[in-house]
Amino acid sequence: MTSAGFNVTSSLTLVGFSSMSGHSSLLFFVFLLLYLFVLSSDSLVIYIICSQRALHRPMFAFVASLLLNSLIASTVFYPKLLSDLLLSGAGLVQVSRTLCQCQGFLLSSLGGASFMLLSAMAFDRYLSICHPMHYAVLVTPAKVVLMLLFCWMLPVILVGVSVLLASRLPICRAQLDRAYCNINSIVSLSCGGAAAQLSGLYILLIVTATVFLPAAVFLFSYARILFICLRRSRSFSNKALQTCLPHLLVFFNYSISVCLDVMLRRLQSNRESDTTLITSMLILAPTVLNPVVYGLKLKEVFTHVKRLLSCRRDS
Repeated sequence: MTSAGFNVTSSLTLVGFSSMSGHSSLLFFVFLLLYLFVLSSDSLVIYIICSQRALHRPMFAFVASLLLNSLIASTVFYPKLLSDLLLSGAGLVQVSRTLCQCQGFLLSSLGGASFMLLSAMAFDRYLSICHPMHYAVLVTPAKVVLMLLFCWMLPVILVGVSVLLASRLPICRAQLDRAYCNINSIVSLSCGGAAAQLSGLYILLIVTATVFLPAAVFLFSYARILFICLRRSRSFSNKALQTCLPHLLVFFNYSISVCLDVMLRRLQSNRESDTTLITSMLILAPTVLNPVVYGLKLKEVFTHVKRLLSCRRDS
């Protein structure tokens, strides 16, 4: 159906991995292994944090929440991708606009919440290292719960409004040059006009609130930690930096993914190119690396992981 020359169809097309159409079985096997790895590793680290009383501390609550985000994002991303590869091979995939908006809502909300959780984690480390005498008063269990709720609810509300705005836009194109949906890509299919510009500005507001501002808090917190470490003993500095290293690795992983996503959008606005594998890696990299970094680099978690695995091997 058309109205005033606008396509108002409820169906969209995902490009998928059309350039690798002869390797759909291999892609299915690789993504299935990655999904199983993410499910098992995230669940293992979350279980260890929840079951060990020694890890019931604010920092590990934030780590478990971040890995829970990764677990949910993987469940939103991988099964849909696997079903597309199984049913349609590596070619074009038809998806309803509603389902596309739901996937975009969940992935965008979880991405924003992850950045906010990383900033909360960084601020927690700043208070712990730079203000140790007041840490117990400043970071209480009730305040941790409030911070977690804020980190989750703010992106959900902001992204929810953007989905409502995007759902009202008439679309002139129906093909997304990626293997999954996000809100900005849906808006890019619209016919333009004031409503599309409003949606674009609102998305910029969301990115500022859930990515740029949390990134600023993160960088400020670690700049202060570095300043304090330079003035303390070497042993104190080594211990502090060892604790902060996993968070830095995860933060830069997310930051690189966001920067690449923005760059690819700019490139796609000028020429059509098959970038679905790269855009998929923007989700694959954080979900796969997060449990590896926190499971291996956080000494307290790694100790319990080795103990748990050794017990199962002995039994």
